[in-house]
Amino acid sequence: MAWGSRDAAAFKCLILLVLLYGTLSYVAYWIIHMKHVSPLGVDAPLDRFSEARVVEHIRRLSVDIDGRQEGRPGLEAAAKYIRKELEAVAARAGADYRIEIDESLVNGTFNMLFLRHSISLGYRNHKNIAMRISSKFSNDHDPSVLINGHFDSPLGSPGAGDCGSCVASMLELARVIIDSNWIPPRPIIFLFNGAEELFLLGSHGFVKTHKWSSTVGAFVNIEASGTGGFDLVCQSGPGSWPSYIYAQSAKYPMATSVAQDMFGIIPGDTDYRIFAEDYGNIPGLDIIFVLGGYFYHTSYDTVERLLPGSIQARGENLFRLTQAFANSSDVLNANERSLKVASLESTEGRAVFFDYLSLFMVYYSRKLSIILHSMPVVFLLLGAFFLHFPNTSVNIWFTTLFDFIKGMLFHALSLVFAIVVPVMFAALRLLFSTQAMNWFAHPILAFLMFVPSSLVGLLLPRTTWGNFGLSQKASHFKLSIEIISDEVCFWGAFALYISMTMTYLLAQLGGGFLTYLISLSMLISWFSYRIASKHCGRQSVKSLAGYLIPMIPSLLYSVYYGGFLVQFLIEKMGMMGSLPRPFGYFVQDAVVAAVIGLVTGWCVGPLLPVVGHWLGRSSVLQCLVQVTILALALSSQFFPYSVDAPKRVVLQHTFTTVGMLLQKIYMPYALFPVSFLFSESLKFPTEGSKILNHYATLPHVSVRDSVLISETGHRRLHLELHLGSVGEIWVTVLNITGPLSNWSFADYRLPAPESFNGGPPSYICRLSGSSKDNWTFWLEANNSESLRMDVAVLDQYLVDDTQRLKSSFPSWADLTAFTTFFSSYYL
Repeated sequence: MAWGSRDAAAFKCLILLVLLYGTLSYVAYWIIHMKHVSPLGVDAPLDRFSEARVVEHIRRLSVDIDGRQEGRPGLEAAAKYIRKELEAVAARAGADYRIEIDESLVNGTFNMLFLRHSISLGYRNHKNIAMRISSKFSNDHDPSVLINGHFDSPLGSPGAGDCGSCVASMLELARVIIDSNWIPPRPIIFLFNGAEELFLLGSHGFVKTHKWSSTVGAFVNIEASGTGGFDLVCQSGPGSWPSYIYAQSAKYPMATSVAQDMFGIIPGDTDYRIFAEDYGNIPGLDIIFVLGGYFYHTSYDTVERLLPGSIQARGENLFRLTQAFANSSDVLNANERSLKVASLESTEGRAVFFDYLSLFMVYYSRKLSIILHSMPVVFLLLGAFFLHFPNTSVNIWFTTLFDFIKGMLFHALSLVFAIVVPVMFAALRLLFSTQAMNWFAHPILAFLMFVPSSLVGLLLPRTTWGNFGLSQKASHFKLSIEIISDEVCFWGAFALYISMTMTYLLAQLGGGFLTYLISLSMLISWFSYRIASKHCGRQSVKSLAGYLIPMIPSLLYSVYYGGFLVQFLIEKMGMMGSLPRPFGYFVQDAVVAAVIGLVTGWCVGPLLPVVGHWLGRSSVLQCLVQVTILALALSSQFFPYSVDAPKRVVLQHTFTTVGMLLQKIYMPYALFPVSFLFSESLKFPTEGSKILNHYATLPHVSVRDSVLISETGHRRLHLELHLGSVGEIWVTVLNITGPLSNWSFADYRLPAPESFNGGPPSYICRLSGSSKDNWTFWLEANNSESLRMDVAVLDQYLVDDTQRLKSSFPSWADLTAFTTFFSSYYL
């Protein structure tokens, strides 16, 4: 060989691949962290969207205003600021515009399935602010385009990213529409809704009660689960035309149909479901900042954490998208949608779409995906038939195809090992370490630990490949066994990626484009490799380059998408932290190891049929194992958390009155069902005198009337919930246990019952909204047995002792602190 010994050649190949993937990773990092977008300053032309001007709005909302949580004065201050800025925009409009600003208080009650838990929601006096920009010739019923974002913040967070960045971007977008002198052919409605964090209440109030809601024919919901990065299209529909418009108009496209496949797996929800699914059935897009998840719903969600370039890309995309929607004939109001027969496009399933490095979009319909994604199957069958041409027969075809199946199963085994081996190393480290998730604050450690170990798993079966016999006879075709083995390895891997593509296709999911792209690139690269091998030999550098170079566009996309997925996963792991011992302690490390193994498999696996010649050697495996062990030992020296990657802690000061709660309730009850995301809890007693000194009266429930409905014991209880002198209420939760048959909430419909820690079935209702009036409602029981009602009122005020306890935590811990009043009643 030209390279000398086999081991020397193997390490040269390994070094070449390290350089290749290092370069691809650097490019992917540059794109993912928005380095390719140049933010515009405050002095940018007035007809251009400016990130710097948006940041100034965010600074006013998240720094100058103290807290935009429901129940706190900052929420009303934010509403006044938004109203003032909208009036300033309206004052700039010329005579050709028609500008309307509407401020409303929304009330309602409904049932919802949230985080797989069924609850009822009752709300009152949540403020929405809406602005409608249209031409002077528009009328009230013209189909309109809605841009939605919420201005309330989660508990304990200044909300610069979530969702101050959304509100500020909308203010800047409204200004750009006016200052660019673009008169929209269809009205544009900006909805600044004031109660999303309380489970999508502001959008529900708009859809159910606002005079403009029936005119909305398309919408864009902008959200943030972090402080920047990709402004990713996570959901699209109903129908595929909203994603098509995005593909046609976005300047910095960031979208993938895989996101919609995976959205239901990730805990959480957005206003998209209210508009597009539960109530409005309005076509639209859900666009979300997905990186910077370390700071999502924490006190570190500040202006300084915003990722430069992200807001600029969002704004330029939004302006183009708003223009495209406003010009689309598919935008219909509610009456027009109900009269129009559903188009074939809306019934043919989800389209396939993805951005390539945020440079351009690839989009094709479900029908076209059936054709495109099925074509590699034809190449596989033809390859088995013509591989040994002119020695072709049915028997040879079946023999060759049978070997391809062997190769496919062998490649699948390699990919499984690529996942299993890093998981084993992760578990091994935790047996000798006192800390899980060491990679959380230092993601590079996760790659150092799990990529080499994943390569060990990927290459391990290759070292035994020679022990597996082939059905084809080398002597019959006058070919060496090595060449036939290469063919089987390649076509087997090719068949596996085709099978994955077809599985996605049959499941009507949009993620099959990734394996389709891999299989298509492999086919082109294989023909290039065969040509290079004839002239340079099958184990020469030029032959290897002949295979690698055509694969680079596909490999770059795999690294780009895979790197983003791993970073997103690592950030989201911090929302839950390590789970309790003995088994939960291993979960987060095992999940990250498995996902990195999966990503390594799809990034390196397509090269395995060729590089397996060099890398499938014990010396390479030993080197990779040593690197893994060194990285595992190194990672144990790092602390999992930091100011840039804080640990989330909930500090709840509870005050119990009138009896006891249900047994074994350890989670912050008033946060249900979000409390089930918390991994473990500690309880310790504290004095209640400080609470009694601060509050003149405490929350309590009184019976206004009790009515016997029938002789069988059916009765109706009319109740009044007094909130006392509690001043910063975020939410009140009712938990009713017993023979409840009806109530006055949610249009007299009960949600599905919930059970806590093995307790009896209960019905949950969350109440929110500022008002000096008490809550009045009725409960109906179907027999004379007592109803038990547990009440939890969450107040954001902290007494001095709780404040001091909160301040004693280290800087790497982010605390969400509040006071909860518990009381129980038998009715």
